[in-house]
Amino acid sequence: MKSWTAASVAEQALRLAQSRPGDLLVVVGPTASGKTSLAVELAGALGGEVVSADSVQVYRGFDVGSGKPTTEELSRAPHHLVSAIDPGEHIDAAAWAERAASAIVDVRARGRVPVVCGGTFLWIKALLYGLAETPAASEEVRQRHRAIAEREGRSALHARLRSVDAESAARLHPNDLVRVSRALEVHELTGQSMSALQRGHGFATARHPATLVALTCDPATLTERIRTRARAWLRDGWVDEVQGLVSRGLGDSRPMGSVGYAQVRSMLAGDLRREELEEAIVRATRVFARRQRTWLNHADVTWLGGEAHAPGG
Repeated sequence: MKSWTAASVAEQALRLAQSRPGDLLVVVGPTASGKTSLAVELAGALGGEVVSADSVQVYRGFDVGSGKPTTEELSRAPHHLVSAIDPGEHIDAAAWAERAASAIVDVRARGRVPVVCGGTFLWIKALLYGLAETPAASEEVRQRHRAIAEREGRSALHARLRSVDAESAARLHPNDLVRVSRALEVHELTGQSMSALQRGHGFATARHPATLVALTCDPATLTERIRTRARAWLRDGWVDEVQGLVSRGLGDSRPMGSVGYAQVRSMLAGDLRREELEEAIVRATRVFARRQRTWLNHADVTWLGGEAHAPGG
């Protein structure tokens, strides 16, 4: 397989971006495929700044296991919406999209070029197309869902969702309590499934004309990157970080349920042996990457040939 560098792949993306000057440039791809390196290269070449679309990097304190940009990367390209909110705060796709749109306006107003980068694809869809109309949150419903999850387990709540909205259930991991609860809540409040509402919306009218680019990466190479990254993060203090977050009462916070953090938390709770941790993280991350690839297969993405080395996302 031909070897590529982040700079050489960025040249391909740069030519594409220059051919579509009115489009918002969005770097997507599976986790560990090299998105951050590519976005930083592009921002440097275009005189730009990166707007992060990552649902874990947005939280303060979740640093080691989220692949946040390094000090060197931040010096080359300012990043927006990284470490932007406290872990106890709630941010959903609509709220993030509003913040991201404001950041894009600010970047452009200063004569700079925004480069959106991330793997939280619902957030990216919300930014580019808006979201389907859904009912306001009901704290009563959410409390009831949390009680079910505590009493019967998160898989029980997921099973309830599967019975009324199999499409959403197939898309969401049983441990993703917040999103499973929201999809179930929408059905309970409207009698319609979240997936049906989203199909009706269609995500058809672009609010921000965009060019989406991603790095190609064969499954074997991606698995090896995932493993190398997990090993490096564990060596760099990931377990200590999670232990500190748990001691601060953040063990049940939304980002703690994300891939990798959930496995480290399980190990600390005694549900997983330390020697099993790395492999558990790799397995969960591979599943996550497959779900990301499924979304990408249905999106209008330009795939750039590349093996751009990047330990991050």
